[in-house]
Amino acid sequence: MPFRAPARDAARPSEPGWSAGSCSLGSSRCSEGRPGQPKFQPIGASWPPSSCWEAWPCSVSGGCGPEAEKPPCCGSDLGPAAAEDVRMGIQASHAFPGGHSLSAPLERTSLDTSLNPGQPTPSPILQGLADRFRPLLLLAAWYLGLGVLLRLTLWLGFGREAQVPASSLLWVLPAGAVSDVVQSLYFLLPLALYLGLKSARKPKRTWGPAVPAIATFLWTLGWLFMAACEYFFFEEFNARFNLVSVNYLMYPTEVAGDIWSEYPVVKILAVCALLAGLTAWKFQSLWARALSVPLSLRIRSLALAAYGALLFLAIAWIPTNLFGVSANRVTNELAANGPSSFFRALRTSEIDYHAYYATRPPAENLKRLEAQLSPGGGTFTRLAEGRLDRQFPARPGGLGKMNVILVSSESFGAEFSQLYGSTRNWTPEFDHFAQKGLWFRHVYATGTRTVRGLEALTTSMPPVPTEAVLRRPGHDGMATLGSVLRSHGYQTSFLYGGYGYFDNMNEFFRSNGYEVLDRTNLRTKPRFENIWGVSDEDLFDMAMTHADERTAKGAPFFIHIMNTSNHKPYTFRSGLESIGVKASGGGRESGVRYADFAQGQFLRDAESHAWFKDTLFIIVADHGARVYGRQEIPLKTYEIPLMFYAPGRLAPRRSDGLMSQIDLAPTLMGLLGLPYTAPWFGQDALNTPESGRVLLFNHNDHVALMKDGTLSILGLHGSRVSKVYDAEKDRYQLLPSGTAHDDLAVAYYQTAYELFKAKKYN
Repeated sequence: MPFRAPARDAARPSEPGWSAGSCSLGSSRCSEGRPGQPKFQPIGASWPPSSCWEAWPCSVSGGCGPEAEKPPCCGSDLGPAAAEDVRMGIQASHAFPGGHSLSAPLERTSLDTSLNPGQPTPSPILQGLADRFRPLLLLAAWYLGLGVLLRLTLWLGFGREAQVPASSLLWVLPAGAVSDVVQSLYFLLPLALYLGLKSARKPKRTWGPAVPAIATFLWTLGWLFMAACEYFFFEEFNARFNLVSVNYLMYPTEVAGDIWSEYPVVKILAVCALLAGLTAWKFQSLWARALSVPLSLRIRSLALAAYGALLFLAIAWIPTNLFGVSANRVTNELAANGPSSFFRALRTSEIDYHAYYATRPPAENLKRLEAQLSPGGGTFTRLAEGRLDRQFPARPGGLGKMNVILVSSESFGAEFSQLYGSTRNWTPEFDHFAQKGLWFRHVYATGTRTVRGLEALTTSMPPVPTEAVLRRPGHDGMATLGSVLRSHGYQTSFLYGGYGYFDNMNEFFRSNGYEVLDRTNLRTKPRFENIWGVSDEDLFDMAMTHADERTAKGAPFFIHIMNTSNHKPYTFRSGLESIGVKASGGGRESGVRYADFAQGQFLRDAESHAWFKDTLFIIVADHGARVYGRQEIPLKTYEIPLMFYAPGRLAPRRSDGLMSQIDLAPTLMGLLGLPYTAPWFGQDALNTPESGRVLLFNHNDHVALMKDGTLSILGLHGSRVSKVYDAEKDRYQLLPSGTAHDDLAVAYYQTAYELFKAKKYN
């Protein structure tokens, strides 16, 4: 039978060294002499073949089959031009005399040995696996490279400000690479399945070859855009994606509108798409080569099993916070993987406290809390039932049943007020009115989000990890500031400048007896509005109208107002440039200045209303402006301003004691002097000695308690860490674990969780 040369190289039969008869390169199917479906023999198939048209492994130097059985098919040698084809994974089809044809891959072993004598002989199976999965490995390397670039960028932009030295990169980059490798196993699983299940046969559909190119484009586009999002998120929160990002995704309209207004989304997407397109184009030849490598289903299945084993080990043995060991919080955030942090936050957004955090016997916790809370006064009435209810008698000399308007001011951190040590004069109105009333110098928020601020101000409850009670099921009928005031005949309302479904505000306050009004209840066209809500001026106008209506009913009122203007994208009505507020582009400064201006105008406009002289105004931030700093609990970012203002009824005064956000409700009730019973954890800051005061914090999945300068931090998996805080240097010194403060922290958070779940916080 004459020799058949490959179609793309008709000159090969004349090359020296080719035998006269039997090999054909370039074909993978039997084409002569046998009926039935032709088969091809991939690398790794079993020996011996079951029929003539299945392949016999062809040895370049010694014929076909094992040494004991050599059908006359291949001859004894191949020319040098064939070497390139063999290395590229091209099939050789070998014809038996008599017209029987069979196909098989030429073994690289014999060829490489003959062409490179003395060199180690690679396994054809391992070589085939390497060729098949090379695009996957290169995509993983691409993702790791992006991770290195992002970490360096974050360090240059924010790490140095947080006192992360350059030497830390020697640990951050390798640790981060390990985090990225683990995450890449998740990301690349679909492509691994595609490579493992796809045979080398030519696809029947014309769009088949485009599938891997499209996948490469989409994967790299997603990674690039995610990296850009991480940069801007880190700029705001000094952290990788966390519970904040999880919660934001539940409100896509507001968040998407905010992002679209604040950032050049189209330009970012265009750059990402361009880079992703170039990557996909570069990978085209890699995919074509990979998918032409013939591997048996058995070998491909084993490869997928190995991939699955790696993924299982990553899930079982490598925690997502494996490298969170630095004392500098930002260093740990740099080493982390953003998507991994996001999915971790998603998984732990509402978890069983007992399964993840340190616990103590409930009876011991109640004893500790009894001892801690007793200096604040009141009589425990239901300890035997496992409850913390305290009964407070009327306080002589109190203000009585005054109307109360409480303003939770969005992101109105203490860092902007000169009363709190700022060199910036961004809050002249707050500073002016605070000095005419009672203001508190050392007040700390419990969290970094509005939902935590509302939780603390309304329920006087510790910030139980990891989700605020507003967003938990079973939050109806709680012992709130509103419910206590309603027991004295107050009308209670909650007013919000945005849409109240955000953070479940409307549902929470309604289910706890408040009348709720949001932007949908505005009766007139707003002066200005953006994606987050109407302007603070419009909100305060609605509040004054509502107060007029409450007054007409003849009963005192309590109105809780939550504004929205001091929030990205920081857009405002025009005409306020004289007070430093730009219509757009003014950033945080314009936001703070506008909130301060609107609050001051509200207090002045209220003077013309009949209810003003009988009203106590409270202005407090829901949380600080942003989270920054190297500490695990960056204390300075939690500091917030607080003032009580009632001209003619409340003498000017400054309070220098420590105060938590959960102390506001008991402090207010103490000022009014009204008797009440409630299971509140907070204390009256004006009538409790320092020994009875604590600060409580939540940050991502950590919670903490500070007492006497010692910060006790509780984390996932039962971790407990104690540190001494140096306020002057803003530094912590690690203490041995197992201190009394650790047990007190457990008592606060475990008991709060148990009371809430058992419906005993009512």
